[in-house]
Amino acid sequence: MDFEIIFFVLLVVAWGIKLLDKWVLKPRRINQYGAKDADNYRSKIVDYAVSYFPVILFVFILRSFIFEPFRIPSGSMLPTLESGDMIAVSKFSYGIRLPIVNQKIIPFSSPAHGDVIVFRYPVDTSINYIKRVVGVPGDVVRFENKHLYLNGKELPLVEKEPYINPSQQGGSPVRYEETLGDKKHDILLLPMLSQIRPIINFPYMENCQYLSSTAVECKVPDGHYFVMGDNRDNSQDSRFWGFVPDRYILGKAFVVWMNFSEFNRIGTMIK
Repeated sequence: MDFEIIFFVLLVVAWGIKLLDKWVLKPRRINQYGAKDADNYRSKIVDYAVSYFPVILFVFILRSFIFEPFRIPSGSMLPTLESGDMIAVSKFSYGIRLPIVNQKIIPFSSPAHGDVIVFRYPVDTSINYIKRVVGVPGDVVRFENKHLYLNGKELPLVEKEPYINPSQQGGSPVRYEETLGDKKHDILLLPMLSQIRPIINFPYMENCQYLSSTAVECKVPDGHYFVMGDNRDNSQDSRFWGFVPDRYILGKAFVVWMNFSEFNRIGTMIK
């Protein structure tokens, strides 16, 4: 459900009723009941529209330009984000975009290596996805036999303590610390090799070579990004459906603000 569109429609309807009341309905009531009692005879619909217009406007501006909440539906970003995490996404980290059409009008910066972003799923733009930026325009990204290479250099991995949370991810995954650009973050790798194959014919597919059943190499086109989940063997991402256009990016995830199953995760900063 696209709440931005819902709030936009509510805002337009409430604003329209508010204007109708100001220029047409209220003058009629004044003529009939007098200026002092005119507002006492507003219909309930007009009363609600006039009363809640400022609230709807505030929520619309907040969600469209500043922060927006999202709920993590799966374990594809483990161990960084767990299923059930409710996160806040900064809508202005990369610039100001027009609501609904998501067109950037004032650029601030661009997504960088290691950023965790929320975006419209290129296969079905009615769905929002969250992944980590691995490749920016011009990069060559290769993922082969669980090893990630960026512009020909393998990203260093440091094995850490085991990840034990069967309710989130079974199969005895191993936790590693990965360094991507100047950012360090944890990833999960399962013991077995997982197959990599495209699930659709995606735009700029000619930029990718599927070298084997467990390897792919892609050059990121201008205006697009290569993203991956931190749970590398349990994430459908750019390896399978291609690149994320800049115009689909909704914002940068930065904090877990609620998890009703694990209150200790509240306030966890996303890195």
